Amino acid sequence: MSVYDTIKKLKSEIPLHVKLVVVTKTHPAEKILNAYNTGHKIFGENRVQELIIKYEQLPKDIEWHLIGHLQTNKVKQIAPFVSLIHSVDSLKLLKEINKCAEKEKRVIDCLLQIYVAKEETKFGLSFEEAEGLLASEEFKQMKNICVVGLMGMATLTDNETQIKNEFRSLKTFYDKLQTTSSKLLTLSMGMSSDYKIAIEEGSNLIRIGSLVFGERH
Repeated sequence: MSVYDTIKKLKSEIPLHVKLVVVTKTHPAEKILNAYNTGHKIFGENRVQELIIKYEQLPKDIEWHLIGHLQTNKVKQIAPFVSLIHSVDSLKLLKEINKCAEKEKRVIDCLLQIYVAKEETKFGLSFEEAEGLLASEEFKQMKNICVVGLMGMATLTDNETQIKNEFRSLKTFYDKLQTTSSKLLTLSMGMSSDYKIAIEEGSNLIRIGSLVFGERH
């Protein structure tokens, strides 16, 4: 199935309240244009350098999300144009995003990445660390970032019960935080291999790459 047809099919299958981020990872601009030509405007990238190249090559009405791990020294490179950063995993990083956004005279939307998987390779804050960050005076002083939700990745496993439980724990935490913050509207959970479970467990933003473009080479 073509990229165009796959996106059309995917959008017809997911609930209306669930947003789709098409992840472009290493795929060339012409392939991404096929996806863009369906009318889709939200794209995600894992690496800062790739994101900058794609931003320069592709139409400027694309909403670019940074979904991969972000180092503080690279924030300034994407601060002028990034729409949403999914992977905020420390107060230090949030402070740098705020500083760079202030220089650009804009507010950058962010998601806190929460660690729910049983894997050492995953980044993220614990529930307690996230609560502490959101309650801190330093966070409250930041005027150029807006934390609009949470992001989490489940363990890469065939055990659907484990995946379900990990997503459910994040949704429960998200619901808890929502009682004190009206800005937390986004729950980013689910990728090509587990997005259906993620939607069942309450995700309203899914990140799909290989399902649309095929596996990377």
